Amino acid sequence: MLRLDRIRLVNAGFELSIDLEVNSGETLALLGPSGSGKTTVLRVIAGLSAPDAGRVWIGERDVTRLPSERRGIGFLFQDYALFPHLSVYDNVAFGLVERRWPKAEIEARVAALLEKTGLTAHRNKRPAQLSGGEQQRVALARALAPRPPILLLDEPLGALDLRLREHLLLTLRRVLKEERTTALYVTHDQSEAFVLADRVAIMRNGRIVQLGTPGQVFQKPSNVWCARFLGHKNVLAPDEALRLGLEGRHWLLPPTAITLGGSEKVEVLEALFLGPRIGLWLNVRGVRLYWEGPLDPPPEEGKSVGLRIDLDRAVPLEP
Repeated sequence: MLRLDRIRLVNAGFELSIDLEVNSGETLALLGPSGSGKTTVLRVIAGLSAPDAGRVWIGERDVTRLPSERRGIGFLFQDYALFPHLSVYDNVAFGLVERRWPKAEIEARVAALLEKTGLTAHRNKRPAQLSGGEQQRVALARALAPRPPILLLDEPLGALDLRLREHLLLTLRRVLKEERTTALYVTHDQSEAFVLADRVAIMRNGRIVQLGTPGQVFQKPSNVWCARFLGHKNVLAPDEALRLGLEGRHWLLPPTAITLGGSEKVEVLEALFLGPRIGLWLNVRGVRLYWEGPLDPPPEEGKSVGLRIDLDRAVPLEP
């Protein structure tokens, strides 16, 4: 288990103030925009930045004042930092050799990780002979090899193209679960966080503003900022809520609250082709609302469509 107990760090006008627990075997994603403090949290855990107050616990050990190399933490970053002169096998084995594992145990552990990450056929290659995705899998295997109590991942897939990122995300999810690794994953991409993590902590301005499972966080954001950050488009201001028949406060209309084909006729303001889905911006009683889903053929802009709004599904938001 990892525990951050009343951590506070002030640096150049930025203040980090955080309490957090990551359960044993859990993957927790720190999700937030650039500058929200996600990487600073990792630096404090890793021992690269000393907090002004508070304690860092790994299991029953208070590691707050321990140097980085004595914390036994694994790292995986965008920069794979592989040793170019070593083979894939020797890169993965490096930390085990340094820790003086018996040779037979090293061979068994490396072979198992190469199998899990799909790298067995590449064991004798050098990093320069691998693709970016293969290099990232080598870095993952190397980070996991010593069985670290905590694995820190800082935007590890950010430098890869979309197709490769999606493939590696599933590989990473599977391997972390098989290894039962306690992991803290930093990202600004909500789809990565939702696919990978057991829980998600949303950060803003050095603080956690919402914490829960991916479903809890997405379906019931705690406030207007969280709802918009998570990509919700139908976030209603108090005057818009009144026009739709709700109490005059901030509300979220989740995707399940809006259905095409109802009795109310509304104007199509914009129709967006999104491949297998269509996005529609609609004028509903003077309020601009968004609907997205499969629809063939898409309606023309300026035409009317039938709509049904289920106000019972509306989620109240704090300002």
